[in-house]
Amino acid sequence: MSYIVEFVDVGKYYGNIRALSGVSLGVKAKAVTCILGDNGAGKSTLIKIISGLHSHDEGSYLVDGEEARFSSPRDALDRGIATVYQDLAVVSLMPVWRNFFLGSEQTVGRGPLRRLDVERMRSTADAELRQMGIDLPDIDQPIGTLSGGQRQCVAIARAIYFGARVLILDEPTAALGVKQSGVVLKYVAAARDAGLGVIFITHNPHHAFMVGDHFVVLRQGQVELDTARADLSLDDLTHHMAGGAELEALRHELDRLDTPDMGALHETTTR
Repeated sequence: MSYIVEFVDVGKYYGNIRALSGVSLGVKAKAVTCILGDNGAGKSTLIKIISGLHSHDEGSYLVDGEEARFSSPRDALDRGIATVYQDLAVVSLMPVWRNFFLGSEQTVGRGPLRRLDVERMRSTADAELRQMGIDLPDIDQPIGTLSGGQRQCVAIARAIYFGARVLILDEPTAALGVKQSGVVLKYVAAARDAGLGVIFITHNPHHAFMVGDHFVVLRQGQVELDTARADLSLDDLTHHMAGGAELEALRHELDRLDTPDMGALHETTTR
């Protein structure tokens, strides 16, 4: 199966700072690609390039096998690449259905008689959310009254409705508890089953392993691990995520240090 989105030796600079170096990865339909890394690993830069917010400086960014260079997130969205950021762009006091269509409102009438098609948007939003298994008691309730997990799920359903082929989720479970995280992970899997290629950005290897089909670990702007689920265990993923190679080197370094004579140390401190 060919990739929808692919990076080939992509590099990115911010002044003299090299944020990404030689990054290669691919995203397939009907698969969750988990991208993990600590703070400063390059995850945010990767998102910005894929979503069209920034351009890459080196290498190739391919969409459906063709070179792509977006000038804005709207360009990426037009190619079916949608991003759901951790700080969701919602208007808390507006109802759920209005946020579902925020920026893409449906209207009826022409000219001065043109107005919002409220009933159509309400019924469409309700039907799309139910199709994803999101059953809200009231589609008219302010979206700010929903839990963080529910708001994430509304954003996922919205992206699917508006034709996303690739869905980028930026740390969707970072600020959520165990139960809320479980709700979001359920709909990440639902998006994959709906045929999307999902990019799941996270620093939590346990959440990644629950839904991931492929795993990429970034460290200091470079790919440290790129492997399929079948070739990896949760312990392996956690080891890489925690900087296992560096920790192992540190352990050997500490083991080589001479252990102080505790008796002599005690005698010195009691004088």
